[in-house]
Amino acid sequence: MKLSPDGNMFTEIVLETFKLSGLLTTVGDSIAASAGVNSARWKILGAIYLSSHSLTVPQIARTMGQSRQAVQRLVDIMHKDNLLTFSDNPNHKKAKLIALTEKGSAIYLKVDEQQIPWANNLADNLDAKDLATTLQTLKKIQQAMDAK
Repeated sequence: MKLSPDGNMFTEIVLETFKLSGLLTTVGDSIAASAGVNSARWKILGAIYLSSHSLTVPQIARTMGQSRQAVQRLVDIMHKDNLLTFSDNPNHKKAKLIALTEKGSAIYLKVDEQQIPWANNLADNLDAKDLATTLQTLKKIQQAMDAK
């Protein structure tokens, strides 16, 4: 079986996305290092900080597009480092609710201070319509993959 022209284009998009993911992780690690964390920990802090309520590990994993096991491992370490707190979940006996400690919030905000000028600077060099189309397309791809 051969790739259709659209299948080939999608494959090229996937390969470019993998490259971009690596670049974003490298930059994220550099930005987050100023606060003593890496991009994986920053993503967990951000998922919780940007949520309107405490989250469970599976909810964080879905937000990040990561496995539950990988997130659980990091959450446990971050809890020991006093970045996260656990509390009982009235909706589930085993899945604890996770929130940021003051230290976790402070670290997230410190990284955010570094990320904002980086994002603004990069966005200034890109077309706003292209950015909007890219965002819309990425969301459509995610929805199509979630539906399968």
